[in-house]
Amino acid sequence: MPYFKCRLAAEDGRISSRSIPAGSADDCRRRFAGEGYCVLSVRRDWRKFDVSLGGDKKLRDRDFITFNQELQALIRAGYPVLRSVEIIAGRTKNVLLRDILGRVEAEIRQGKALSEAFAPFEKRFSKIYIASIMAGETSGNLPETIGQYIQYARTISKTRARVKSALIYPTMLLVFSVGLLAIVINFVLPNFAGFYADFEAQLPFLTLALVRSAAFLRAHWYIWTLLLGASILVFIRLRRQENTRLWLERQKLRLPLGKLIWVESGVSAFSRTMSLLLQAGIPVLGALPLAVQAIPNKYLSRRAADIPDHIRNGETLSESMIRAGFFPQLALDMVRIGETSANLGGMLREAADVFDERIQSRIDTFVGLIEPIMIVFMGVLLAGMLLAVYMPIFNIIRVVR
Repeated sequence: MPYFKCRLAAEDGRISSRSIPAGSADDCRRRFAGEGYCVLSVRRDWRKFDVSLGGDKKLRDRDFITFNQELQALIRAGYPVLRSVEIIAGRTKNVLLRDILGRVEAEIRQGKALSEAFAPFEKRFSKIYIASIMAGETSGNLPETIGQYIQYARTISKTRARVKSALIYPTMLLVFSVGLLAIVINFVLPNFAGFYADFEAQLPFLTLALVRSAAFLRAHWYIWTLLLGASILVFIRLRRQENTRLWLERQKLRLPLGKLIWVESGVSAFSRTMSLLLQAGIPVLGALPLAVQAIPNKYLSRRAADIPDHIRNGETLSESMIRAGFFPQLALDMVRIGETSANLGGMLREAADVFDERIQSRIDTFVGLIEPIMIVFMGVLLAGMLLAVYMPIFNIIRVVR
């Protein structure tokens, strides 16, 4: 969407300039005239470029949650939806979000509902958000539905952050180990190799193997670089294929503690999404496809894809979940209680909270195990290199004496 720079005169006579995304100059004039400004001039702002929405760039969760908080507050205060979107778009700092809101605003001006205006951007925000907004519009309680989605988005964002933070520390240790090994191979070992050659000393097997390996790696560095680059390109191409992605997602479940963490995070996401949509007024069969899509692991999501078909055949939700084959007994029992007590949405939310706590416990255990393992690995690596470097020196000193 292009940007337009507008010179505005306020009621008190003050002159100001604002640059906003809009479909046309007339849209800018109508917008600011509705805010009580006198529009002096409108011209295209060529210093700002259109933000493409076709790429893979994602909005930060924090920015989108903040937008929904402001939208909920303005609607509760009695502002119309169009006016609320205009106000938020005018002060949003995130360029991508501001551009999207400008397009949403233009769609609403043409008579579309808020959910219909956001529908073209469902890949940015997820179908769950669109369905929640639609349910709020249908029930006439849009602020409450937005509030429920905000709580949902916060919890999902925290869960993702926990998993990512658990991987940061071991990744940093691994990168540090590889960097240390590269420094030793490129700078330390060549100097010691020349020193040993001057003395014509008989080198131990460990030292000889390390020196020859370092010389081979340095002499053929371009081969390893090409192989690494080719491997990365092949991996990226294969990862785009559906079968490869499913295979990778399945391998995650075979990692130590990986199955527990991925299964429980999938159960939590499924339960919380179902709870949100059911409380928003969406029927079970309408909510299930979206809840299945919310499962992070695509292999587990594929296994749960038949749940709606089983319900259409007359089975209950808990019975259909058993057929998926990965839902823990605790989740099945809580869903069964929710079905019996006519409080399915509430019990699903309780189940999500329980599994969120268990995920945090699993992650703490994972971090507690991986930290000493990585430290021992680095210690063995350093001890082996130091032993290989200094053993010949001790032998040379003994011979000289």
